[in-house]
Amino acid sequence: MNTMAQQRYKQNTVNTASPEELVLMLYKGAVRFINAAQKELAAGNIMAAHQHNVRVQDIVTELMGGLNMDVPIAEELMKLYDFLLHRLIEANVKKDASILEEVKGFFNEFIATWSEAIKIAKRK
Repeated sequence: MNTMAQQRYKQNTVNTASPEELVLMLYKGAVRFINAAQKELAAGNIMAAHQHNVRVQDIVTELMGGLNMDVPIAEELMKLYDFLLHRLIEANVKKDASILEEVKGFFNEFIATWSEAIKIAKRK
């Protein structure tokens, strides 16, 4: 598939996704960029690792901005996202792949939980 077709496919996927599916995409994107940052750190490519880490930070910021603070759990999610954002910044400053691994663990849990919630909601 050529690059232009891939871009159209991705854009169409985002445009047609439900809000729940968009959150899942963000979680998966965070894991993808964390993996890339870890790979670049291991290779000594500090600038590339930084760029991938910043992409994850952008995702967390997007997740924070998308919270509906009228929903009770949103306050707890905001605290958790804030914690993760600070850990990502720390990982970036210290160039610490173990902190990235910690943050990735949270995102993997989010993916599992959110995927199950979507399945349950579709059954209703």
